[in-house]
Amino acid sequence: MMDDSCRRSIMMTEIMTPDMANFTGNVHGGFLLSFLDKVAYACASRYTGGPTVTLSVDRVFFKEPIYVGDMITCYARVNYIGKTSLEIGIRVISENIQTAKKRHTNTSYFTMVAVDKQGKPTPVKIFPIETEEDQRRFNAGKRRKELRLEFYRQLQAEKQAARKKLKS
Repeated sequence: MMDDSCRRSIMMTEIMTPDMANFTGNVHGGFLLSFLDKVAYACASRYTGGPTVTLSVDRVFFKEPIYVGDMITCYARVNYIGKTSLEIGIRVISENIQTAKKRHTNTSYFTMVAVDKQGKPTPVKIFPIETEEDQRRFNAGKRRKELRLEFYRQLQAEKQAARKKLKS
């Protein structure tokens, strides 16, 4: 059986083929988002030992294009755990398989929610923080969650203010 530190991370690799291209001939951002969602699901579900669903995608940074023919490797890791949610950080490395040149092309943060067989959120076991890197990732994930919640509170307040204005 794997210990928690092994269950917290995964690596997935995929070769980029012409059917994944956009109109400029590079890999389509939509394809990459779909693939990253699968990576986040695999990482979160491996850690929880059960199904998870995507709650949000905080950020996807497209630093550089990915080309057809490149091989991408996604390194995913559980950064932060709330009561029923997990933040999964994903780093994408694109490799030209002819030259072996590697580039860091993307970074993203997915929030996944653990669910039971009925689709209801279920508690997630918190992993032990064993290293400074674990602590750094946990703190950064917690801060991103706090910022996301503050953003949603502000959005709700703006919606309520707009409704009041419409009624008057």
